Amino acid sequence: MSRIILDNKDYAIIKLIQADARMPFNEIARKLKVSEGTVFNRLEKLKKAGIVKGFQAMIDYELLGYEITAIIGLRVGSGMIPQVEAEVSKKPNVLAVYDVTGEYDALLICRFKSRMQMNDFIKSLLTIKYVERTNTYLVLNTVKENFSINL
Repeated sequence: MSRIILDNKDYAIIKLIQADARMPFNEIARKLKVSEGTVFNRLEKLKKAGIVKGFQAMIDYELLGYEITAIIGLRVGSGMIPQVEAEVSKKPNVLAVYDVTGEYDALLICRFKSRMQMNDFIKSLLTIKYVERTNTYLVLNTVKENFSINL
């Protein structure tokens, strides 16, 4: 992936779509005092460069019944970390998979509707070849959950 140079308008577009991914191009154009075509072309450039990966709604999963958030550490053996992470990332309750340093090789952010669903999930992780150990942290309270950076 080639590195592109962003200017202030690119950053302004990113900020606006971070705040509201459904903001129409004409509104972005009006706020930035540019044409809709400019907004469209710049967003296409940002998508092609992999900077904008997609548009996603922010969901309150607790209101949908997913009341349990868990952070799960995985210890993986035999240099099989990428393969295990790829397999785990396909599981529906997994929101994020991070390849990390430290005591564990990977950290997962997961959501569950019940303790039993989480229990079954953790036991299924232990059946994956090369997963040696898990360590689960239950989130008691979410103080902040926002993956946008103030650019």
